[in-house]
Amino acid sequence: MRNALFETRPLAGAIGAEIRGVNLSANLSDGMVAALRQALLDHLVIFFRDQDLPPDRLLALANRFGTPNEYPFVKGLDGYPEVIAVTKLPDETVNFGGVWHSDTTYLQEPPMATLLIAREVPPVGGDTLFANQYLAYENLSERMQALLSGLRGIASSTKADASRTREDRIRTDGTAEPRKVLIAEHPVVRTHPETGRKALYVNVAHTVGFAGMTEEESAPLLSFLFRHQIRPEFTCRFRWEPGSLALWDNRCAQHYAMNDYHGYKRVMHRVTLAGDRPR
Repeated sequence: MRNALFETRPLAGAIGAEIRGVNLSANLSDGMVAALRQALLDHLVIFFRDQDLPPDRLLALANRFGTPNEYPFVKGLDGYPEVIAVTKLPDETVNFGGVWHSDTTYLQEPPMATLLIAREVPPVGGDTLFANQYLAYENLSERMQALLSGLRGIASSTKADASRTREDRIRTDGTAEPRKVLIAEHPVVRTHPETGRKALYVNVAHTVGFAGMTEEESAPLLSFLFRHQIRPEFTCRFRWEPGSLALWDNRCAQHYAMNDYHGYKRVMHRVTLAGDRPR
């Protein structure tokens, strides 16, 4: 699909599109930024190839789409605290972000979007999967939707599924308080503030239970939701190359970094954009 400003090539029926004909390091017009933001709302994650974006330009680009914020557990690059290195070294076995999640939902105001650019990638492997949480909600029965509408999920930064994926980076680049516990309560079904659509807003990395229920009581329903929300027909898969950039909407999409490249180095740079309190 082509509009006046760029070409859009969907990756899958459910989610994701590659944008061609845009140089993100250029001084983007307001019209271009608005068109790209609309593409993000339409496709939930958009991808670009062959982008020359060192940290200063990456941060400048991020500022065109929102307000960059700092990750609570890993220090940013020198001079660019909002830009963190997402790295796996050849001798490491666990990768950063290697579990289905929406970024840092244990914050009271989780990030609305994330930019991730590839600096060094393995010869094979290291893809990232994305899942459409609008479709996850819409493909539930009406009775299940009604049940979930009254529930709130408890998200914790210490859930083992996620905390182990950042241990290597905390060891080498951790902040002054790497073991602090962050907990937030959010609706299980959130309404996107821009599109008005409803999306599932729990994830296996951070959600530990439902408010007012024990973890044991919460577990059976959460187990179902965690399986349901990443059904293959809700997903797309992206193969990285150096200079590839992804911009995704954390309010309605989840992602998963594949850990299938042991013995190779993978380096990405990430910026998250400040969001609002889910409703």
